[in-house]
Amino acid sequence: MDCIFCAIVSGAIPSSKVFESDTVYAFLDLNPVHKGHTLIIPKKYFKDVTELDTTLGRDIFDAMQRVAGAVMEATGAKGFNVLQNNGRIAGQMVDHLHWHIIPRFENDGLGMWPQGKYDSMDEMNATAAKIAALVK
Repeated sequence: MDCIFCAIVSGAIPSSKVFESDTVYAFLDLNPVHKGHTLIIPKKYFKDVTELDTTLGRDIFDAMQRVAGAVMEATGAKGFNVLQNNGRIAGQMVDHLHWHIIPRFENDGLGMWPQGKYDSMDEMNATAAKIAALVK
């Protein structure tokens, strides 16, 4: 497997590690949105969140909580975003499941994406029913 994140976990490629457990690895993003921008990955390869072994959820969220608090304290951030992309169309640039912890500051120039609306409650409920029927 030619996965850059797997190579980072194995030590074949260096990284600026901020946290490691038996199942999770966290390191600074080489191209940060803001300094302190950290990536959290499961050590085991999963392409995206639909493939994740759900037994790792607790480990990942524990790491996220611990790392996010440390990022805020170290950078003086007033908040942070947790971002997780799935597929190229959604912005996933590395095909190894990962979460971004992005420190946020007053007037940092980042915004949120525009929000849309459903045409009616009927459309909203029909969409919800279609999704609910497909949840496995």
